[in-house]
Amino acid sequence: MFKEAIILAGGFGTRLSHVLGNVPKPMAPVAGKPFLAYLLDRLAEAGIEHVVLATGHMHEQIESFFREGYTTAGKHIEVTCSNESTPLFTGGAIVKAAQFIRSENFVVLNGDTLFDIDLHTFHDFHISRHANLSVALREVPDTARYGAVECISGHILAFREKEQSAGTGCINGGIYAINRTWLMSQELPTKFSFEKELMQPLAGAEGFCGLRFSDYFIDIGVPEDYYRAQREFVALYPADTTLFLDRDGVLNKHLPGDYVRRWDMWQWLPGAREALAELSRHYKHIFLVSNQQGVGKGLMTQADLDDIHARMWRDIEASGGRIDRIYTCTDLQDSGSVNRKPAIGLALQAQQDFPDVDFSHSVMVGDSLTDLQFARNAQMRAAYLTKNNPTPIEVRDYTDLTYSDLIAFTRSWCR
Repeated sequence: MFKEAIILAGGFGTRLSHVLGNVPKPMAPVAGKPFLAYLLDRLAEAGIEHVVLATGHMHEQIESFFREGYTTAGKHIEVTCSNESTPLFTGGAIVKAAQFIRSENFVVLNGDTLFDIDLHTFHDFHISRHANLSVALREVPDTARYGAVECISGHILAFREKEQSAGTGCINGGIYAINRTWLMSQELPTKFSFEKELMQPLAGAEGFCGLRFSDYFIDIGVPEDYYRAQREFVALYPADTTLFLDRDGVLNKHLPGDYVRRWDMWQWLPGAREALAELSRHYKHIFLVSNQQGVGKGLMTQADLDDIHARMWRDIEASGGRIDRIYTCTDLQDSGSVNRKPAIGLALQAQQDFPDVDFSHSVMVGDSLTDLQFARNAQMRAAYLTKNNPTPIEVRDYTDLTYSDLIAFTRSWCR
């Protein structure tokens, strides 16, 4: 199976610029998260362990988002960025990025196209044909927009230009399987079009193969298809509808070795209230789930805790935000309580109070390993807040996404 992939994520997105503004096309928000994240979700499911992002235009946004790699459903993908200081076009970008590839065979995808093929089937085809280059072809009712690919018995024989193409046929689906040794042995310029200057002259050559697929395909390069993705992804890839938040270190300043025992000890983290106002427009439910063993230790009373939360709640509402319910566990760490994170008793209480809560469409935002383990145990997605510190190795296996703080999380998911 493929273990490594290159994603071409350096395009200018000219046709979408008036829609996206100052956002690179691969990071275009679709149904609540960046388009590029959907591609990495699919790659993680297929067993990909390392992705090289060939970046260029507004590369800083992409590199910042994936600087700690990417983890989804407990599967971590190592992410390397191959940045172009000047445009190298698709061919130059692939060759440059391939320098970071360690496998003999790898797969290439376009960062603005989701073609939901079975990569295991594509890999087996590529290997069984001893191919140098294989193309995933998409069957479409009309090839006029893209141009047609003529493929017989798995061999690509010709490419038809758009003006020569119409009607039912196959198009280039934008996913390639490449033998690295073969690619690096070619005498290729620094800057070139992979499709026009390499693939088209290869038509009819031995080792140049194509496999037809009919799976879901969308290219968000034009506004009408970007808007279509917004409609379709809601059903195909449901977004999170419920947000679980830890408290200390997420909303307010964590006090190492101490507890927020009175309201005058509470310190809002910068941007937290503004983030909650935006999150309140995005999520159907928002719950606070917090271990508060300061009560169990006798350092504060339940009345003290209730007063803190009442004042916190008023501040949130005054800022235009909301929290639907607060769930706390005051039991001691060694009590074995089913309500103390990482146990999921607090999540189950929320689900009992709000029966429409689906943990598979929920995300937990926290700043500790306990928060992430809570998310894993409840089968939620997990977002880890780093506070601009390196992510500890012990939390990486539990983290789906990383952000510096709650406002960074909000900016990424609530555009």
